[in-house]
Amino acid sequence: MVSIAAAFVAIRFAFKATVSRLDFGYDDWCVLATLLAAIPSAIITVFGTVKNGLGQDLWALTPTEITQMLQYFYIMAWLYFLQLTLLKLTLLFFYIRVFPSKEVQRLLWGTVILTVLWGVVFIIVAIFQCRPIHYFWTKWDGMHEGTCLEINAITASNAAISIALDFWILGVPLWQLWGLKLHWKKKVGVALMFCVGTFVTVVSILRLQALVHFAASSNVSWEFYDVSIWSSIEICVGIMCACLPTLRLLLVKLFPVLGGSSARSRQQYYNYGSGNELKNISQKHKSYNVNTSAAVSSPRSESFDVKIEDGIRVKTSYMVKHSHSDTDEASLVNYEGQQRR
Repeated sequence: MVSIAAAFVAIRFAFKATVSRLDFGYDDWCVLATLLAAIPSAIITVFGTVKNGLGQDLWALTPTEITQMLQYFYIMAWLYFLQLTLLKLTLLFFYIRVFPSKEVQRLLWGTVILTVLWGVVFIIVAIFQCRPIHYFWTKWDGMHEGTCLEINAITASNAAISIALDFWILGVPLWQLWGLKLHWKKKVGVALMFCVGTFVTVVSILRLQALVHFAASSNVSWEFYDVSIWSSIEICVGIMCACLPTLRLLLVKLFPVLGGSSARSRQQYYNYGSGNELKNISQKHKSYNVNTSAAVSSPRSESFDVKIEDGIRVKTSYMVKHSHSDTDEASLVNYEGQQRR
């Protein structure tokens, strides 16, 4: 699955760099960092844990295999916490780019800070959960001294907080979408795009269930196989979901009929997939309307008096007035043209 996730990220960057000419944002770099952290995890899973007995009965393994497998478990633990944090930051930075409202921006940036703190705390805990550190993979034989935190409590609490954050991160755009003045069909379409992220939450819940079975088992090499599989699926599915808006832009580019039959509708669909249209409709527009009557503030008037031959004088005057309301900015332009002979 990592190869599929890598293909999604490659398409995302290639499309933005060569076709759409869209600027790269924090969300792009975070999803790339997530992939870069997922690649060594996949390599360790295949050539480390599985090679040394993951998925087999513990009593069928040699002491060397058990020690090496636990060493790879140790690396996988903090790598997983890093990937999960970067994945959530990818979604948050995408929403920050889409929703420019100051209130929502503050809410999202607060969630970014909370997510970073959550990730850093669990990464540090995973690295220093045992004293000395090597006691993590040597304690099984009972011949070494040291202390360790309860690994089951660490992983279960991380999974529970992660699921809660997923629901919170999903709730922010849906809350904003509810207040937008859009046709219900378009609301449903946008909501479905955001709800794609719930696939990751479902996988997280399945992983939590596997963790419960793992905590109740003494055959760790057998039970941790399911946890390892669900962890890999969770990260890879998250990467692919984060790249879906860009992938849809590519499909519209290749098959314009998917975006509408007219050039205007295709452009709207294109903006919608890149987040530009959502950004436009979610912010307070500033517009200028020459037919709107409103309270006047700071009027400005100027006139030009031009004398032409044969005694003809043309005088043109105009006044520009601005008024502000809660939803827009209106502009009144009064034009008066006079011709005097």
